[in-house]
Amino acid sequence: MSTWTIDPAHTDIAFKARHMMITTVRGTFGRVEGSLELDESNPTASRGEVRVAAESLSTGFEARDQHLRSADFFDAANHEWIVFRATDVRSRGDGRFDLTGDVTIRDVTVPVTFDVTYLGVVPGMRGGRHLGMSARAAVRRAAWGLNWNMALEAGGWLVSDDITLEIEVAADEVVAAAEAAGAVVDEGSAAA
Repeated sequence: MSTWTIDPAHTDIAFKARHMMITTVRGTFGRVEGSLELDESNPTASRGEVRVAAESLSTGFEARDQHLRSADFFDAANHEWIVFRATDVRSRGDGRFDLTGDVTIRDVTVPVTFDVTYLGVVPGMRGGRHLGMSARAAVRRAAWGLNWNMALEAGGWLVSDDITLEIEVAADEVVAAAEAAGAVVDEGSAAA
């Protein structure tokens, strides 16, 4: 089992929803942290946790962002983190997995299954190993009680209940970084 830490500079947590039933609004969360426990010989034994700061939400339009951060939606002032904890990994072959985990928003926890593509491991820019994965899931925001909406005169709703999550994860192996730092210390000790 190897331990990895999320690389926030290269991890992208994005969502999209229909607005007024005809356009799509896209948003991202700018602050993410977490760790993964990967069993490279048996990926289905892997686990992890990812935390996303609700206040870091951005759709590119500040008035909308403030509304989404408010008690009508994420209530970021009282619920700082959106948390995903992996509970089950099933291989679909060819580097594809069904990753199920508990997603907690506003103290409500709902299981969500992501379609994950493992993109591989490469040498990191600072030594150690760096991995990449893509994940996608469709959820209904009402499952977390995110029910605010407005009826449209022409019929339908201002904001769709169906949300698509699209995630690009990059992570750095923790052990390799610690070993590399230890090797530098050992070399310094040997020279003394």
